[in-house]
Amino acid sequence: MRGIYTSITDIHRKVFTEVAKMAYEGGDYAKTIEGLPYKIIPGEVASYRESIFLERAIIGERLRLAMGLPVRTAAESAPLSANIEESIVAEKYYEPPLINIIKFACHACPEKQVIVTNGCQGCLAHPCTEVCPKDAIHIINGKSVIDPEKCIQCGRCMTVCPYNAIIQQTRPCAAACGIDAISSDKYGRAKIDHDKCVSCGMCLVSCPFGAIADKGQIFQLIQAMKEGHKIYAAVAPAFVGQFGKNVTPGKLRAAMRELGFADAIEVAVGADLCATDEARDFIENVPEKLPFMATSCCPAWSVMAKKMFPDYKDCVSMTLTPMVLTGRLIKMKHPDAKVVFIGPCAAKKLEASRKSVRSDIDFVLTFEEMMGLFNAKNIDLSTIEEEKEVSEASTDGRNFAVAGGVATAVVNCIKKMYPEKEDIKVVNAEGLRNCKKLMTLASTGKYNGYLLEGMACPGGCVAGAGTLQPINKSTIAVNQYAKQAEYELCCDTDYLKDLDSLAD
Repeated sequence: MRGIYTSITDIHRKVFTEVAKMAYEGGDYAKTIEGLPYKIIPGEVASYRESIFLERAIIGERLRLAMGLPVRTAAESAPLSANIEESIVAEKYYEPPLINIIKFACHACPEKQVIVTNGCQGCLAHPCTEVCPKDAIHIINGKSVIDPEKCIQCGRCMTVCPYNAIIQQTRPCAAACGIDAISSDKYGRAKIDHDKCVSCGMCLVSCPFGAIADKGQIFQLIQAMKEGHKIYAAVAPAFVGQFGKNVTPGKLRAAMRELGFADAIEVAVGADLCATDEARDFIENVPEKLPFMATSCCPAWSVMAKKMFPDYKDCVSMTLTPMVLTGRLIKMKHPDAKVVFIGPCAAKKLEASRKSVRSDIDFVLTFEEMMGLFNAKNIDLSTIEEEKEVSEASTDGRNFAVAGGVATAVVNCIKKMYPEKEDIKVVNAEGLRNCKKLMTLASTGKYNGYLLEGMACPGGCVAGAGTLQPINKSTIAVNQYAKQAEYELCCDTDYLKDLDSLAD
């Protein structure tokens, strides 16, 4: 549903904006947050659900999550502001779980069912009844009816219906989860198995009831700004077009400064370093030491690969991600700085919370959360005076945001740095379900000698859970912006002189 401005999108924007406003304005936070559900959902009549009280309760939990506080159940008795003092700090890492289901917002959708729609014409042939192996379909009052107790959901009836009147419905969040981490609780509501979950956020953007949300650091980032810390924004390559059609990279940088950031740096710089280091990693290890090498930049993909295929965890490149390399680059030049990664990805929040990464990245905000800051300060990005573009990264580095871009960058580096090397074989997968299939085949030896690229989000980073525009539009915008780069290859940029010191 990315790129479609729905009522859920509107609620997200309002919640992020109000949390940012509250942080900027200060005062009695406990009193302010108690009134925000009434500000966001005014009046006496429900707009979206059967009860305005339910709507406000859901908004309340979204406000808490946006501040990094835990979600509550309907059984808990506590004010909305409970434990709010824990978030009135300039530094707070995400406490698990990152992805949360607001239980009383969940529609308790059926996990999976085959149903006959009104499109059934009660045809004379009724092939659906003939092919059913369990005698689960009968004609009642001239229409096909499926007995759910007998149905094994084999799908044969769907394939033979001449009117396409039989369909299979799957809970949207579960269908979007590529590692089958979502099931049902005793009330039929969605439940996340956090031992499986890798926080890709695909369930979050697929729930049509807005019942799933991740935690945020908006409040803590603004507290750090108010305390006078120098905050540098590390902006992911997928940023192009996310904040409006006419918002150029130069306008975005100017808007960041107006918000109080010391500066904004393009994470494509870190992508250049990452691709170059992965090229070296591949040449040094494949096939002599490792049967294949998988890219490391997508945290949801790499965590999935290591969790589900532990025997091949060493085949995932040890190269630091573009986010971490950019953070280290900033702190090498500005030791007293704090760094906020601004990007499309929910899983980056999980990556930044690791103890090994905390010193490099202090905050992570999605593009959607970042828009809340601009709205809170009434900054019109389309009319702001333009500055110089964010940084001088390469074409290949900027294309990290698009599926296939990482592997292309690494291969291009190998061709340039090791011209004697034979052509590198590459295979890539988008979406965790396909990534799992990729690793399954790799574990059988099918991809020995290959470079594997995995992207948890279908389409790449441009399809992340925190993006603001349609995936195809983002892909085109990133590709066009990448072509404007001064350098074509990652290994040609001036930042490579710092790679060895950053990667240690």
